[in-house]
Amino acid sequence: MRHRAIAAVTATLLAATALAGCGASDDGTVRLDYWAWAPGMEEVVELWNEANPDIQVTVKKQASGDELVTKTVTAAQAGTAPDLVQAEYQALPTLASNNVTADISEEVADAEAAFTPAVWQQVTLGTDAVYALPQDSGPLLFFYRADLFEEFGLTVPETWDEFERTARDLREIDPDRRLTTFSANDAGLFAGLTQQAGAQWWTTETDRWRVGIDDDAGRRVSAFWEGLVAEELVDNQPMYTPAWNQALNEGDQIAWISGVWAPGTLATAAPDTEGSWAAAPLPQWEAGANVTGSWGGSTTAVTTDSDHRAEAAEFAVWLNTDPEALTALVQICGIYPAASDAQSGGALAEPPPFFANQPDFYDTVAEVAEGAAPAAWGPNVTVAYSAFNNAFGAAAGRRAGFEEALAVMQETTFEDMDRLGFEVVQ
Repeated sequence: MRHRAIAAVTATLLAATALAGCGASDDGTVRLDYWAWAPGMEEVVELWNEANPDIQVTVKKQASGDELVTKTVTAAQAGTAPDLVQAEYQALPTLASNNVTADISEEVADAEAAFTPAVWQQVTLGTDAVYALPQDSGPLLFFYRADLFEEFGLTVPETWDEFERTARDLREIDPDRRLTTFSANDAGLFAGLTQQAGAQWWTTETDRWRVGIDDDAGRRVSAFWEGLVAEELVDNQPMYTPAWNQALNEGDQIAWISGVWAPGTLATAAPDTEGSWAAAPLPQWEAGANVTGSWGGSTTAVTTDSDHRAEAAEFAVWLNTDPEALTALVQICGIYPAASDAQSGGALAEPPPFFANQPDFYDTVAEVAEGAAPAAWGPNVTVAYSAFNNAFGAAAGRRAGFEEALAVMQETTFEDMDRLGFEVVQ
């Protein structure tokens, strides 16, 4: 089967050699540890525990991102990984190549129908194995200040050409304002934008990896944003800084391309603008298309250290497909569920409080999510992201050299994989 390619291309990495995980207590109760970072996950899991006294799950809160990946890999190498872990999509290849995540394809065979092919592909890594169950997704949308668009007579852009014209029109109307910023401190957004254009940064071919960061799609996106930054039609400052918060809060930047989770961030970054924003589909490269990329999203993975793989997989299926669990994830954790049936109605019948002015918020998101392009992740995402921060950070600062920065990302990622002993081609 094709999933053996994962083992073949990672033969030089240290695999976990011992089985640990939580076991059964004297009364026969199976006890599972779950490392997770989503806020309120303990409350959601309590619903399971109340209904399943024979399988009890304990949530142990963790940091997200690279810190959790490193901690989980280290624990697995010592044979002490938890039974389950909340892992972001881009982390799965790293965890799978280190033999951290178990292949649960047999245990979750009936769950595939609950998810779109694009989402499911991210947990199979293009193989016959299933390394996790999708939990939430992060389709990209265009978020904009509806009040200021109306005040300035701007039209919501439906294509990237219109996006550029809108940025130009805004600057002519008010030279002190910008439509948005190109930020080089979070490669996740840039990755999603290139996905929309057709990029797949990592793919597997039998027993080899192919790195495709510097491809036609990546160059198209890089050249587009370099042009905007060079003409100062958009800002070139990073996101998540006090200056960025202020620009959003005061209307000096009037749009943001972000994942569906943006309302929560905007509520913190720009609290004075509640009720002033709206969400629209991402501008398209081809008029009339419906394609978007993704930024963020996570999964529930069962580890190879678990002594109770079947029970852990049963819980993972419940958490990510059961209507009661999905409603709780939306209402308590504030996520956008990956399960297709949960992406409209029910818990998503009402918009996020910060977007109360847009009753059809989640209808818009569901329409956009249908066009999510497949994402392709590799075993050294952290290296590629770090290269983006460095190379594109420098390019954004001098307002030039974006395509050269893309080439640096490609070469850095390729050389790192080659150094680690992967069979890799460009």
